[in-house]
Amino acid sequence: MKSIHVIGAGIVGQEGFTPQALELINQAELLIGAERLLALFPDFSGEKLVLGKKLAEVVSRLQSCDCRTVVLASGDPLFFGIGRYLLRNLPEELIEFLPNVTSVQYAFAKIREPWDDAIFVSAHGRPLKDAVDRIVANDKAAVLTDETNTPGAIAREMLSRRRGGYKAYLCENLGTDEERIRITDIKGLLEFEAAPLNVLLLIKEYEDDAHQYVPTLGIPDDEFVTVKKLITKEEVRVVTLAKLKLRHDMCLWDIGAGSGSICIEADHLLPNGKIFAIERNEECRQFIKENLQKFNTRNVSLIEGVAPDCLEELPDPDRVFIGGSGGRLWDILDTVDHRLATGGRIVLNAITLDTLTAANEYFGNAGYNVEVVTVNIARTRPLSDYKMFEAYNPVYILTAVKE
Repeated sequence: MKSIHVIGAGIVGQEGFTPQALELINQAELLIGAERLLALFPDFSGEKLVLGKKLAEVVSRLQSCDCRTVVLASGDPLFFGIGRYLLRNLPEELIEFLPNVTSVQYAFAKIREPWDDAIFVSAHGRPLKDAVDRIVANDKAAVLTDETNTPGAIAREMLSRRRGGYKAYLCENLGTDEERIRITDIKGLLEFEAAPLNVLLLIKEYEDDAHQYVPTLGIPDDEFVTVKKLITKEEVRVVTLAKLKLRHDMCLWDIGAGSGSICIEADHLLPNGKIFAIERNEECRQFIKENLQKFNTRNVSLIEGVAPDCLEELPDPDRVFIGGSGGRLWDILDTVDHRLATGGRIVLNAITLDTLTAANEYFGNAGYNVEVVTVNIARTRPLSDYKMFEAYNPVYILTAVKE
């Protein structure tokens, strides 16, 4: 009778298997796994198949065979393991999982540190930036590295972002005679040549930069570097972000990013999203780069070019903010309309009736549901003898939802 059991190996080899797991292995007719795991069972009487990089061949074999099969994995097969791949390619009712202790669990136990508040990052075959984005957004992380994204490479990327305030535990060859745990800091990782089999644990101890910013809405305007204070005002910025209705994993285009204030605040609202700051002015781009560095943004990419010409290579947006159009408003809206999915939102801030009228006309012709809010701001003047208000020009916030 056909059955597939995916069994996790413990950190100490065969001694880490439960009696149930050993019984299933002994009853199996086909045993699949990495060479080091197959070597744990030299007396296995059935067929052995080495699990290499060509997983598609293994899946093909599992689909065609009609026998009792055991797939050996490390630790928990559903924790950055082969389990996810098998579930995507085989009927789930055929598969049973028997998890074991993972290298991450074992590593935390060795350093006597609770791990229920940690995040887990795999850098295997993934962009280094994405891995570090997740690390620096948290206080405690367990990282599975590879031959390219080594502990040293991760450390260099973190230091380039001024995020060196972590204690580092480099846990190598766990469960073997060569087991070693080296304790250092992020700079210290640059001096180590890590063993290929390692787990990197990072625990934040302090902030590198004394000027860290708590991710709250409404960063004061004077915290941003900008051109002649041309910036979306703090109060207008908060209303704009509310109208965008951002969710954690969305893609946002910020067209005419200016100082980058909108995308910087949106970065905290999109921890798993992507933000593209599009700006054609070279001076503004320099200020955006300074602001992105100052506020340690994680998910913002600066796009240097003129919209809509530079939008073609970007992923389709879920939300679009237009703070400036460079005189090409209709061209931009036409491009966005073709890329935006039904239910997507465009928020446009206008300070002139001409821009407001043109945008409203376009959206009316294109069948969008449109709302316009006028925001009038007056602030008390600082350092004055009397509490007098200084008024700012009104801003028209237009929200268009694609029907």
